[in-house]
Amino acid sequence: MAGKPPASDPIQDAPEVTAPEHSAVGLPAIKHALRVSQQQMGVRRTALTLLRVNQKDGFDCPGCAWPEPEHRHAAEFCENGAKAVAEEATLRRVTPEFFAAHPVSDLADRSGYWLGQQGRLTHPVYLPEGADRYEPVSWERAFDIIAEELTALDSPDEAVFYTSGRTSNEAAFLYQLFAREFGTNNLPDCSNMCHESSGSALTETIGIGKGSVLLEDLYKADLIIVAGQNPGTNHPRMLSALERAKAGGAKIISINPLPEAGLERFKNPQTPRGLAGRGTALTDLFLQVRIGGDQALFRTLNRLVLETEGAVDTAFIEEHTHGFEEFAAAARADDDWEATLAATGLTRAEIERALEMVLESRRTIVCWAMGLTQHKHSVPTIQEVVNFLLLRGNIGRPGAGVCPVRGHSNVQGDRTMGIFERPAPAFLDALEKEFGFAPPREHGFDVVRAIRALRDGDAKVFFAMGGNFVSATPDTEVTEAAVRRARLTVHVSTKLNRSHVVTGARALILPTLGRTERDVQAGGEQFVTVEDSMGMVHASRGRLAPASAQLLSEPAIVARLARRVLGEGSSTPWEEFEKDYATIRDRIARVVPGFEDFNAKVARPGGFALPHAPRDRREFPTATGKANFTAAPVEYPHLPEGRLLLQTLRSHDQYNTTIYGLDDRYRGIKNGRRVVLVNPEDARALGVADGSYTDLVSEWKDGTERRAPGFRVVHYPTARGCAAAYYPETNVLVPLDHTADTSNTPASKSLVIRLEPAAPGA
Repeated sequence: MAGKPPASDPIQDAPEVTAPEHSAVGLPAIKHALRVSQQQMGVRRTALTLLRVNQKDGFDCPGCAWPEPEHRHAAEFCENGAKAVAEEATLRRVTPEFFAAHPVSDLADRSGYWLGQQGRLTHPVYLPEGADRYEPVSWERAFDIIAEELTALDSPDEAVFYTSGRTSNEAAFLYQLFAREFGTNNLPDCSNMCHESSGSALTETIGIGKGSVLLEDLYKADLIIVAGQNPGTNHPRMLSALERAKAGGAKIISINPLPEAGLERFKNPQTPRGLAGRGTALTDLFLQVRIGGDQALFRTLNRLVLETEGAVDTAFIEEHTHGFEEFAAAARADDDWEATLAATGLTRAEIERALEMVLESRRTIVCWAMGLTQHKHSVPTIQEVVNFLLLRGNIGRPGAGVCPVRGHSNVQGDRTMGIFERPAPAFLDALEKEFGFAPPREHGFDVVRAIRALRDGDAKVFFAMGGNFVSATPDTEVTEAAVRRARLTVHVSTKLNRSHVVTGARALILPTLGRTERDVQAGGEQFVTVEDSMGMVHASRGRLAPASAQLLSEPAIVARLARRVLGEGSSTPWEEFEKDYATIRDRIARVVPGFEDFNAKVARPGGFALPHAPRDRREFPTATGKANFTAAPVEYPHLPEGRLLLQTLRSHDQYNTTIYGLDDRYRGIKNGRRVVLVNPEDARALGVADGSYTDLVSEWKDGTERRAPGFRVVHYPTARGCAAAYYPETNVLVPLDHTADTSNTPASKSLVIRLEPAAPGA
């Protein structure tokens, strides 16, 4: 029997704190996953649904983008994947009666956790101008409202079309096609806030903005470096791959300001040793780097490799790379150990031990996530990682390469399908040839620029294909005020979230099918496709009955909207696309390289790998025709006296902005999210006791005070000078203009803050 949603927000005034864990998963993860699943779905539905997750004839998990192995377990999901599925396949429902009982002003006072726990949206609803309650609306009227606002714009560039990483390849392709036929490249997406720095760095250096390894490469590696990533919470199935790599003899270096339980020891729930034994120790060397010190660390490793006789792969460098001499001169010049140790917070002995492991390895992979991508100097940091791999020929051979680990299940596929505000001319040329219209060539808005445009009145319609925009973005007060200036906000969603209660003058919520649900159109039962973090494309087929007969699929929503907005002026067969998604894939095959014979390829169990020239042939489609070394100056955050450097992060009961619960089991936090993790020595120096309450106040060059009040101080073994707290609660501290150079990604991992005593009762 499924449980009822909470009637009121839980009180989080006094989080309980115990010592952090030193291992991840095991029996507690199974119990927690099943408990949450049964609360949302009931026992029978839990069993039927979870056994289809990530199976070749099942549906792709709506959580992370970690790839599936060729041979899969019956239970090919993790704890957080089970939570994601349970939240989508829940038996709880948000009906028109719910909106009649809850004005927007009431919903705006609720937490994101409470909103998400209410269940699946069942009907399209509309918030008229001046009203305080959403009301039911027909699909036809909803499309009319959107068309009214879009066609009244002075320019197509006054519309913003945002995309979340959950969107399928088919929906994403139609969505970007519609936006460009409408006349704009304003296609910001969640990549702008996460791995945009990876794409920017990799495109310049190796010619393609994606990772160069497949899952099998991890099993062949001698050394795997995991930098700025917490797979135990964010990509738990990665732990199985790391365990298998360890069994094959691989060593693991983890680089992180925080010790993370999942990288210390993994208790694989698929094995007796994992359930009843001690599990597998994963990390061989933990480098507790200071926030933002990664570039300095990799630069020093590169200098030491250069100084080691015979350590450089000269043949590879001469044949396949460009810019080596300039890079080598810059690296050799950075020989100040004192500066390196100040930047990294490490000891010389730790760095020299890492060097020994690097030199012992013939095949090295570097994996990373937001800990590297969300700093002002993220792009040069990742380029320094590429330098590190190029030095020893570790790109383009088995068991070696770059591995940016994407966070959302199809975020990489959406970009492949053309969801990008700065599309390549070749993509637009192919689109024009296939569909017979001239796509706009001027670059559009990314996320940060879209917020500025809304703030400044240069954008008037905001349309979101999934996601929770106002909770995912920086500078919460600025962003929410900007969104409220819009004439119309539209969200295609499965569940309630904060973005539905921060609206323009008018607002629509359009409920859509989830991954778990059967998709039947006029042409019969359909499936969609997704691309994982390693460039594998495969089918996803839902099996559950839709949560409501009123739901439309994302491709159907885009196709109907396009027909209504573009009318007879469009020769694109939108109605045909809605009836049969195979016709969409036929067009993708003619537009997007690597998707030739798409329908035939995706019919194979497990799907297919997209081509990757650096990995497959050691060919680098860069401006020089080779892999490019870079020689950027080393940067790292400088911390004023009496201040801390804050990184925002997820709890274990969280996926992106979706809050599943109020605990962070591995870090010892229970029943509360407003906590700040501070090194005990820093806390003593600042005079803040464990258990005391403080306001977090960020400091930036614009002089604006940004405050997150009422955080419980937790003395925690983070790096000296560093602190950590959960987002989205701390997004209010991230200045809108505090972004990474080149990629414009919000620098959410390096915020200078001061701690001030919380006001009584905060």
